[in-house]
Amino acid sequence: MGPEALAIVEAMLFASDAPIEVERIQEVLEVSREEALAVVSALQAQYDAPGRGLAVAEVAGGYRMWTRPELAPWLLKLRRAQAKARLSRAALETLVIIAYRQPLARPEIEQLRGVNAEGVLAHLLERRLIRVVGRKETPGRPLLYGTTREFLLHFGLRDLSELPPFEAPAEGSAAPASASEPTRPSDDGQPEG
Repeated sequence: MGPEALAIVEAMLFASDAPIEVERIQEVLEVSREEALAVVSALQAQYDAPGRGLAVAEVAGGYRMWTRPELAPWLLKLRRAQAKARLSRAALETLVIIAYRQPLARPEIEQLRGVNAEGVLAHLLERRLIRVVGRKETPGRPLLYGTTREFLLHFGLRDLSELPPFEAPAEGSAAPASASEPTRPSDDGQPEG
């Protein structure tokens, strides 16, 4: 196997969200199992060289590329910096509504805010500050949203009981009701669905 096979497997591992099985590598390269394993082994050797930030590891019945564990402190700094990036006023308003009233469906959020919330919800999901926690048992079965552990980290809270008491906004503004009993956010911080 030449450099092209190494590049192909490297690209496969880089682009995949899940471990890639040897059989899949065989299929793509059109080679035997032994040849596929030899390519993976050669790629692992390249990434095992000093000064590399990535590694090729065998996990969950396949292979995947991931960052080296010893670099975690620097990656954590990056993630925190990204998490602290400013949220728009619309995102903050939506997040407050969800935090105090979760679980909440998009139509309820839009009714409270008076505007379409689709883009803001997508942004909050992408930032992992909210996640889908289920579906509402009403016609159309809209998705229900709740906060995540990432939300707690972002705002420096141990749990939702540390949210400040909700003060009703000026007349005419949307106000979350039932702020007295917030629910617990998701443990995994990942959107479902």
